[in-house]
Amino acid sequence: MIEIALITGLILFVFLYWNWDKVQQFRWQKKYQNQALSGSDKQVLLKYMPIYRNMTDADREQLEKHIVWFLGEKRVLGRDGLVVSRLMCLIIAADACLLVLKQAWPLYPNVKEVLLYPSSYYAPQTSRDGAGLVSFHQTVRQGESWPGGTLVLSWHDVLEGNRLPEDGHNLVFHEFAHQLDQQTGVTNGTPILPAKVSYQDWGRVLSKAYQHLKMQLSYNMPHAIHSYGATNEAEFFAVVTETFIEKPYELKQENPELYNLLKDYYQFEPRDWQRY
Repeated sequence: MIEIALITGLILFVFLYWNWDKVQQFRWQKKYQNQALSGSDKQVLLKYMPIYRNMTDADREQLEKHIVWFLGEKRVLGRDGLVVSRLMCLIIAADACLLVLKQAWPLYPNVKEVLLYPSSYYAPQTSRDGAGLVSFHQTVRQGESWPGGTLVLSWHDVLEGNRLPEDGHNLVFHEFAHQLDQQTGVTNGTPILPAKVSYQDWGRVLSKAYQHLKMQLSYNMPHAIHSYGATNEAEFFAVVTETFIEKPYELKQENPELYNLLKDYYQFEPRDWQRY
C-alpha cells in the first residue's frame, strides 16, 4: 500500500509539474469567473483614463478582466501615511494592465506589491566617483521598479500621467515597462519577446533608435521621445513605451520601423485610442 501511495504521489507530482500553468489558469478562471468591475469602478475609469473611453468593447472587456485579476493578485500599500483607496488601485491596475492587454494570466508574474507615496519621495542612492570612492545621498524620485517584484509610485504623478494623456509621460507605463524588461533577469531594454518578434530585429531597431535619440539631443534636434530615454537602454525602452502609447502619431512619423516593432511586441494599435 505504501508503494502504491508513493507511486501515485509521484505521478501526481509529475503531472502538476508539467501542467502547472494549466492548473493555475484553471484555478484563476474559477476564482474570477464571477467577479467583475462594478458600475462605479467603470465610472472611475471613464473619468480618469481617457484611453479606456476610446477602446473597442472587446478591448475594454479584456482590460476589465485583467484589472480584476491584478487587484486580486497584487497588493497596493500606502506609504508616508497615505490611505490607499479603491480609486487609486483601479487607476494603477488599469494603466499597468494596458501594457499587457493581449497577454494571458499571470500578468507581471514577478510583481508582488506596489508601494504608493502621496507625491515625490526621497530614496537613498549610492554613487562612485572617478577615484572609486562611494558616496551615499538622498534623491527625489517619482517612481522605481525593483527586480524583486516591488514597484514604488508617487500617487500625484500617477494622476498627472492620466490627466495629460498625450504628453508622452505616464509613470505607471514607465515603471511597469521596467518590470517587463526585468522578467528576463537582466534590465537591458529587451523584454521577453513574442514569437513574431525576433531578438535580432529588436536589438537592431532599438539600438539604432537609442543612438539616434542621443544624436538628436547632441544637435538640439526635435524629437518625439523624451530626453530621459537617452540615459541607457533600459530607460529607453521604458520611455519609448510611454511615447508609443501616448504619442503614437509622432513616433510613427519619426521612426516607423520602431513603431511597428513596438506594435508587434505589445500587440495593439494605440492610434485607435487617440480620440480625446
